[in-house]
Amino acid sequence: MCGIVGILDHQRVNQQLYDGLTVVQHRGQDAAGIMTSDGNRVFLRKDNGLVRDVFHTRHMVQLVGNMGIGHSRYPTAGCDSRAEAQPFYVNSPFGIALAHNGNLTNADKLREELFRQELRQINTTSDSEILLNVFAHELRGSIAKSQIEVGPEEIFNAVRGVMRRCRGAYAVIAMVVGVGIVAFRDPHGIRPLIHGTRSDAGGTAHMFASESVALDVIGYERVRDLKPGEAMLVDMEGTLHQASCCEKARYSTCIFEYVYLARPDSILDNVSVYQSRMEMGKRLGRKLIREWPDHDIDVIIPVPDTSRTAALEVAKDLRVSYREGFIKNRYIARTFIMPGQAERKKSVRQKLNAIEAEFAGKNVLLVDDSIVRGTTSSQIIELAREAGAKKVYFASAAPPVRHPNVYGIDMPSSGELVAHNRSIDEICTIIGADRLIYQDLEDMVESVQRFNPELERFDTSCFSGDYVTGDVTSAYLALVDGARNDDAKTTDRGELDLSELSDVQARTA
Repeated sequence: MCGIVGILDHQRVNQQLYDGLTVVQHRGQDAAGIMTSDGNRVFLRKDNGLVRDVFHTRHMVQLVGNMGIGHSRYPTAGCDSRAEAQPFYVNSPFGIALAHNGNLTNADKLREELFRQELRQINTTSDSEILLNVFAHELRGSIAKSQIEVGPEEIFNAVRGVMRRCRGAYAVIAMVVGVGIVAFRDPHGIRPLIHGTRSDAGGTAHMFASESVALDVIGYERVRDLKPGEAMLVDMEGTLHQASCCEKARYSTCIFEYVYLARPDSILDNVSVYQSRMEMGKRLGRKLIREWPDHDIDVIIPVPDTSRTAALEVAKDLRVSYREGFIKNRYIARTFIMPGQAERKKSVRQKLNAIEAEFAGKNVLLVDDSIVRGTTSSQIIELAREAGAKKVYFASAAPPVRHPNVYGIDMPSSGELVAHNRSIDEICTIIGADRLIYQDLEDMVESVQRFNPELERFDTSCFSGDYVTGDVTSAYLALVDGARNDDAKTTDRGELDLSELSDVQARTA
């Protein structure tokens, strides 16, 4: 996952882009970048680090222009170079910059096509650079050789070409110099993308962002989410154009956005993340009552921060006291996206400290949003025992994570997922809990779906193993696993063998 923003206004947009990126910082803490344009030239600043560390006054004053895009990068295998920070840029046609959230499942097949058939050199291991070059090639093919102006139809034809060729998940904001800001979402709508506006005496400004909260914080009114397979263009005059660019588009939104990734104050696809987490908590509480009516839980304590909403609803349903038992250090990054097991273990101890009075002599139910590797869960249970808890039970607001995600979440290899090929009792023993309760998949899906019935299907691949794009094979997963395990990340940056992966994709295309 990554955070992306794009703005076209009648005034300088550098500060707005910076503010927007800080709001979606939780989606990527590895690198950040902003590119702006005055309609003739582009201006870029990007580097590894948090938004506040990458941009200083001397950088901001150089980011001139009334349109621009920004990106906060989520660290994945093979992505430790500042050269791979986004946005990416190509100077033909017209000059195009692109910021991307997601992951292309046929990236290396496309890389080969771009090099051998379209004579384009890809300089990084990032699939976002591949996506940019596909879009640039398709845009060049949609315009006449002598044409120096581009309209909505040429842009949308280029997006249609991208959607014909690119598989996987992609929410994209692109800037075409002298043309405007383009935003589009893959035919499954796996990653979120939302449009908003703000009007004043100078006219109407347009903004696109990964989450609605980015619009709220800098004063834009949420208009609507882009639909799966939809593209929008805001031209240099501020006029909005929109088109459906894929006939077979269908909602398959990533449900992990609601479980963990998105901020609770965001609204994604007309569903409040906060309300969906409340509903997950209610359903988890009902399951506990149904399966464990004679429980001996004295207190319910959330694992901060994303599980608070669900934990409070569990406490209400069980009529058990809700308490804050852990204090969180706000200056430690999210451990789920920490590269390497040693870093994650070290970070958990630095991040959380227990309040002994809430644990001493009590049977405690800890509630978390999900369990991925089990590293954090086991250490938190250990902290609770050290604080004096008699028994420590553990509940997850999501089902067991048994499969890797290939659509932009850098989950570990299958063998490093604590639930992979294990029963709940086995997982319980590994993390050291006295009892373990998971949310049911059906209940989790209905917790989101009840707020928007149009969401007929979700990407639940990390729970169910059902990959909605239909092109993810066991051979592909085996290669991805090799790139994602901790040994690969600490030795060779986890880069895939491109020739092997291309062969696999060619056989399964």
